[in-house]
Amino acid sequence: MNKSRWQSRRHGRRSHQQNPWFRLRDSEDRSDSRAAQPAHDSGHGDDESPSTSSGTAGTSSVPELPGFYFDPEKKRYFRLLPGHNNCNPLTKESIRQKEMESKRLRLLQEEDRQKKADTNSDRLFTVNDVKVGGSKYGIINLQSLKTPTLKVFMHENLYFTNRKVNSVCWASLNHLDSHILLCLMGLAETPGCATLLPASLFVNSHPAGIDRPGMLCSFRIPGAWSCAWSLNIQANNCFSTGLSRRVLLTNVVTGHRQSFGTNSDVLAQQFALMAPLLFNGCRSGEIFAIDLRCGNHGKGWKAARLFHDSAVTSVRILQDEQYLMASDMAGKVKLWDLRTTKCVRQYEGHVNEYAYLPLHVHEEEGILVAVGQDCYTRIWSLHDARLLRTIPSPYPASKADIPSVAFSSRLGGSRGAPGLLMAVGQDLYCYSYS
Repeated sequence: MNKSRWQSRRHGRRSHQQNPWFRLRDSEDRSDSRAAQPAHDSGHGDDESPSTSSGTAGTSSVPELPGFYFDPEKKRYFRLLPGHNNCNPLTKESIRQKEMESKRLRLLQEEDRQKKADTNSDRLFTVNDVKVGGSKYGIINLQSLKTPTLKVFMHENLYFTNRKVNSVCWASLNHLDSHILLCLMGLAETPGCATLLPASLFVNSHPAGIDRPGMLCSFRIPGAWSCAWSLNIQANNCFSTGLSRRVLLTNVVTGHRQSFGTNSDVLAQQFALMAPLLFNGCRSGEIFAIDLRCGNHGKGWKAARLFHDSAVTSVRILQDEQYLMASDMAGKVKLWDLRTTKCVRQYEGHVNEYAYLPLHVHEEEGILVAVGQDCYTRIWSLHDARLLRTIPSPYPASKADIPSVAFSSRLGGSRGAPGLLMAVGQDLYCYSYS
């Protein structure tokens, strides 16, 4: 089967495509998030929500007239039309779209003025949407992601399904990240399932005479919204799936299952490493922990409860396991103290109204990364919640082209530099800093 091909400048996500080969077109490096921060990185509402009146400096003295819009380029007023018709109307929505696109292009120009630098490499597992409504998988090898070649190759891809992938995560069955756990949506009379694939399936080089390993196992699971693999010794070889009003804990070796009833769909999950806890974020806004020692009998298995005002889309436990980061569909990003069950910090600027968007927490670098529904990637200081940087999408903002990102403190291994990979549509981009 053909290898995939991406065009790009140098920037990253869990991404998608079907053509042969990936190539990265030349691009500038993205400077350190600790560098001087321009005004657009302030993180406050003024820059994120353009005004429908004159939005440029120097025109603030122009009086606003009800029903009219002042164009700073043409230096004249235009009438705002109610609704819209087929005659290229000037409406508040069209003005807002024009100003947002103008802002995006301006920020891209500022990005291009940043200095160049080198990057190292790693690997990414990709889930690729295809036009027929299904998904195709692969692992991108980034080992040649360095100047001046800037080429990325995708390992040969043998797997395609006409079912949507609802959730995916790395699984460590034989060794760290030895497998990939995929939750597939049911289709017609075919039920949903959780599939465990060896990562070696996606490696090109196999010794002569040795067949590629087949699928390790597949479990019938109806409609999983989320999944998580356990590295906790008290839930060894186990994974969890978040279903509609239920959490299902499965041991892949014994096949034993435990079911925990909930009051809402479970959209986000993560196992703690030291404490025997599984944290879950629900559509109702509730976050609760399951005590893995209690089993599913009685009422003692809910170990902690927190509440957001909107559907929780991502939960991330910090390394000391005393704090938990969560985001919701109202755009709220909060840091919770699990000992006091109090919100101790809030990260402003994230944009979400209804989308299923993840958080990326990187304690080694002291940053938090999230992509908003407005297609802007934002990087905050983990420690004081300052917005360090706002990265515009290389594509015009669209519901279908929300970027997906992956960050690595050592992109490409022990000698690698920190970098952010962004995937949009068919393109892969890389932002790095020294």
